Amino acid sequence: MDQHFRNIIRDIGEDLDREGLRDTPIRAAKAFRYLTQGYTQSVDAVINGAIFEADTDEMVVVKNIELYSLCEHHMLPFIGKCHVAYIPQGRVIGLSKIPRIVDLYARRLQIQEVLTKQIAETIMSIIDSIGVGVVIEAQHLCMMMRGVEKQNSVMTTSCMLGAFRKRHSTRAEFLSLLK
Repeated sequence: MDQHFRNIIRDIGEDLDREGLRDTPIRAAKAFRYLTQGYTQSVDAVINGAIFEADTDEMVVVKNIELYSLCEHHMLPFIGKCHVAYIPQGRVIGLSKIPRIVDLYARRLQIQEVLTKQIAETIMSIIDSIGVGVVIEAQHLCMMMRGVEKQNSVMTTSCMLGAFRKRHSTRAEFLSLLK
C-alpha cells in the first residue's frame, strides 16, 4: 500500500525526496489500514460474549457515540455522532459493545445510509430485541472540502426496527431523548 501512496504523491507533482514527505507513504498506509480496520474485525470478536440475561424491557439509549468513517465515493472522511436505542427482550448487551459495533462498520468505506442500517440490524439480531433505533448525524468532508463546499451541512439518517418502526410512541420517546 505504501508504494501506491508513493505513486499518488509523485503523480500530484510532489518530490518524494523532500524531508517532510520521505516517510509519508509508509505513514499514510499505516493510517489507512487503521481507518479501515473494520474489514479485519468480526461482530463475534467485538461482542466477545458480552450478552447478559436481564429481566427488563425498558428502553436502553446510548447517545453521542463519536464516529469516523470514509465515504466510499471519494474516500474522504465523514465525522459525526451515533445514537442507539434498543428494547431488551430478556437479554442486554455490554455497554461498551455498542460503540464497538458502531466502529466496526464505520471503519470501512461506507455511506451513512448503509452504516445506520448495519448498526441497527446487527444489534437487533445479536440480542433479539423488541426493537432498535439508530440515528446518525454527520458532516461529510466530500461536501465541505470539494463540490458544493457547504461547511455547516449535517446529514441525519435513521433506521427503526421492530417496536421503533411499528409504534409511534416508542419512536417518539427515543427521538425526544436525543434532544
